[in-house]
Amino acid sequence: MRILLVEDNISVAKGIRYYLRDAGHAVDMLHNGAEADMVLRDEDVDIIVLDINLPDMDGLTILRHMRTRDDQRPVLLLTAQAETEDKITGLDAGADDYLSKPFEMEEFGARIRALSRRVIEKPKQVRSVGNLTFDQTARMVIGPDGPLDIPRREVALFERLLLANGRIVSKQALLDSLYGTGSDVDEPVVEVYVSRLRKRLRPFGVAINVKRGLGYMLQGAV
Repeated sequence: MRILLVEDNISVAKGIRYYLRDAGHAVDMLHNGAEADMVLRDEDVDIIVLDINLPDMDGLTILRHMRTRDDQRPVLLLTAQAETEDKITGLDAGADDYLSKPFEMEEFGARIRALSRRVIEKPKQVRSVGNLTFDQTARMVIGPDGPLDIPRREVALFERLLLANGRIVSKQALLDSLYGTGSDVDEPVVEVYVSRLRKRLRPFGVAINVKRGLGYMLQGAV
């Protein structure tokens, strides 16, 4: 899953990000409400973890904007306010779940797993390239003889290139897909994953082409 975490407490945000990454999720992290509101209009994430008290724009306003434009992606609200009335306000605004601070990471993880199941239960979205099919819902690469055993970061790389529909994707964009926006991982890591994925795809008539200084593209993506 790709998760957008919007939390202005840096230490809390880092702790959540580490936990989610250890669980196998890609995490984008933001600390400003207005910036999050803009990002959510364009970025394709699966789940949003949203603090209520944010600078420039509060989480409830962001959530209402999402629901007004019929954005139904799951949202887990975080807040230090534990009063029942506050919880009702958040749920009425369109939140899927609500967690009061401080909380145990085990409970947080259970809430994320529950929201993840809702995402997985969406109707299947399937795309094809070469002799491969990609199930976007299950995030699974399928060959003529069945699913391929590909590590999750390489699957994320394949998905990002495939969804570009033959356009060039920069190293930084690929890095964001692998580790989330704002990660402290360097771009050369992308070259390692591209090399590994390229070898896996070659037998199925799929190539990853490099445009020096620009990025990578998937040959034949449709």
